[in-house]
Amino acid sequence: MTVSTPGTALITGASSGIGAVYADHLARRGYDLILVARDGQRLSELAARLQAETGRAVEVLRADLTDRADLAVVEARLAADAGITLLVNNAGKSMNGTILDVAPAEVEQLIALNVTAPTLLAGAAARAFAGREQGGIINIASVLALAPEMFDGVYSGSKAFLLNLTQSLAAPLAAKGVRIQAVLPGATRTEIWERSGKDIDALLGAERIMDADDLVAAALAGYDRGETVTIPPLPDEAQWETMQAARLAMGPNLSLREVAPRYRVAA
Repeated sequence: MTVSTPGTALITGASSGIGAVYADHLARRGYDLILVARDGQRLSELAARLQAETGRAVEVLRADLTDRADLAVVEARLAADAGITLLVNNAGKSMNGTILDVAPAEVEQLIALNVTAPTLLAGAAARAFAGREQGGIINIASVLALAPEMFDGVYSGSKAFLLNLTQSLAAPLAAKGVRIQAVLPGATRTEIWERSGKDIDALLGAERIMDADDLVAAALAGYDRGETVTIPPLPDEAQWETMQAARLAMGPNLSLREVAPRYRVAA
């Protein structure tokens, strides 16, 4: 007797942090996995553990997503592998400083990893999934997409881009039977803080930092509910809904022939 499975999930940034936790949760949900990251050794160790604990097939695909050739390999896999039913766009980085005091190369690398890579991978997945009329895309953004005044604007801007991309694709993909979700974590206890030179406990305090396992469990609950945007730490969902309603209410007035009266200059 064959047992149906939900298919294969391809997870970027899977060697540690939120990506590794997604791998664990999705394997326990019955997904086979393709784990993508730069650190091949850590990926192999995680793959061996998950195979032993869950019995799922786990493949390691070592790739540096800031390298265009490596990124193209992952794009091609998403386009060609009909077994892939879920993309988790998780890989990302932050900076130790702002655009005022970091090297241009560091800004460029952040944009390559946080914007270019997930955009191209989402596009490849969206086209493949729409052609099969099934599948899902999960983009890991951040609550900083809604708070540009906090911390570094390059990082928060990259996450606002992912939120925008997700919301823009939600309706056309739904018409093709494909789901897309943006997850907006708050501060989460992962290695990204140490790698960018930040002491998150000193910055925010332990009471404001979510455990990665709790975050992923909540995010997948939101995915199960069919949410386009999931904000795990937000207690009052009505605040998000009010913000959305206010934004949509501006729509009819965002492009008009006449300038607004406050900008008219007397002759």
